[in-house]
Amino acid sequence: MKQAQHLPTNKAPSGQLYVVATPIGNLGEMSKRACEILHSVDVIACEDTRHTKKLCSAFGIATPLTSYYREKEQQKSDQLVNQLLNGKNIALVSDAGTPGLSDPGAILVKKARNAGIPVSAVAGPSALAAALSISGITETGFFFAGFLPAKSSERRQILKSLRPLPYPLVFYASPHKIQTILRDLLTVLGNRDAQLIRELTKIHEECREGTLNQLVESVAKGVKGELVLIVQGAAAPHQEKPDNLHELVTWYRDEQNATLKDTVRHISGDLDLPRSAVYKEVLALWNDSSDS
Repeated sequence: MKQAQHLPTNKAPSGQLYVVATPIGNLGEMSKRACEILHSVDVIACEDTRHTKKLCSAFGIATPLTSYYREKEQQKSDQLVNQLLNGKNIALVSDAGTPGLSDPGAILVKKARNAGIPVSAVAGPSALAAALSISGITETGFFFAGFLPAKSSERRQILKSLRPLPYPLVFYASPHKIQTILRDLLTVLGNRDAQLIRELTKIHEECREGTLNQLVESVAKGVKGELVLIVQGAAAPHQEKPDNLHELVTWYRDEQNATLKDTVRHISGDLDLPRSAVYKEVLALWNDSSDS
């Protein structure tokens, strides 16, 4: 029997689209709300009906399924929008994780919004968020590149555009392509530190850490499971030390976080002058620079 929680009581003039996150490995991640929505909607749009049928069977969900995969996304999204406009409530799922993040979904969501159809997120598992949460990176930002192109030439072109970014770079990768991807990363980005995370939330969950060169060696004999790769961002460009007193004061204080005492000591050595000869000038410039 279908449940009615969280669904609009009046379906006119349209139904509602629910973007539902599903487990990325461990079935225990399936939320109560996700189950309720999948029970209650009129149809579930999914990447692979065979895969989603197994998920639904595990939770006693008998809602009809319809395929919604990358190759037919444009065509199928039009059909689903028509159903939504006719009052059907639809849940969108991917094979694992959150739809729209390197999985089909964004086209349907955009068309639904353009048609004035309500779209709701049923939040839950995401390989991106899960990998970042156990990575230990301290940067406040990151760049998510998803899956890289299959062709090495196209892949390297994209990597060249990402090379200057100072943020950690996050990629999804399949096990049979990871070795060539790592080699291209090494060639284009240099031997940066990286983490290769596999089998998230499963029994054999693993995080391999090291340089890209070390990770290339670690996958030489193959690797199993879906993968998330986090690569260190570009290092900050080296800044030349100024050669005049005023700029040196600012450089030591703001760029090197030096104290006044250390700044005087450093500048005395840089300009080959006694500390007593530069102290008053440094002090005056320090105060002026701080006030400006």
